Amino acid sequence: MFINNPLYIIAFLLLLVVFAEWLGQQKFFNKIGSSLLVIIAGAVVANFHLIPSSQNASPVYDGIFTYIGPLAIFYLLLDVKLKDIKLAGIPMLLMFSIGAFATIAGILIGYHFIEPQNHGIQKAFAVAGMYTGTYIGGSANLNAIALQYEVTKNGALFAAINAADNIITTVWIILTMAIPPILQRYFPRKKLTTQTTLSTQPAVIPVGPTNEKVTVIGFSLLLALGVGSMFLSN
Repeated sequence: MFINNPLYIIAFLLLLVVFAEWLGQQKFFNKIGSSLLVIIAGAVVANFHLIPSSQNASPVYDGIFTYIGPLAIFYLLLDVKLKDIKLAGIPMLLMFSIGAFATIAGILIGYHFIEPQNHGIQKAFAVAGMYTGTYIGGSANLNAIALQYEVTKNGALFAAINAADNIITTVWIILTMAIPPILQRYFPRKKLTTQTTLSTQPAVIPVGPTNEKVTVIGFSLLLALGVGSMFLSN
């Protein structure tokens, strides 16, 4: 049947990514995020038998989990500039470290008391690691751990993890916006808003679209860097 044709599957999945990215820019759906949207869209089309599901998985899926997923994470990390860490300053780095250790402690305590491994959660240790990673460094960490421990091959579990992550993240963002004004009321501190203070802050230039052209050399170099890095990692 044509739905098992590797070229058809790859083309369909790429169109799903385009659709999710477009839908994620629309009103209301931008609150959900394209990552969760593409998972939901994939689940819907799989249930309508437009692409193979995880129960009759195509070898194409194994190729995506083995090569394409890690390669995508590598390209996401190319935007990271370690030298920019010095712009954060010691107080911010200290707060980040406290938050990271508190996240790890919360995961360990929750895992000990809830015991998800005894409640039908497959690879509960990996799920705990995914949440630890995403709340310290973002969804790239979540997906890297999911790929390493093959959580991505369990479609229902992976979708549920992402859904919970999106919901809790939304609640957390609301809290982080609401709590500081409350703390300011009871523990007031001076706000550094003088012209002198502002002028001494390092300027951060926002990253936006550029007019750089895609060349064969540049494209080939990107592929070589990604594939070569995966080779060295393995």
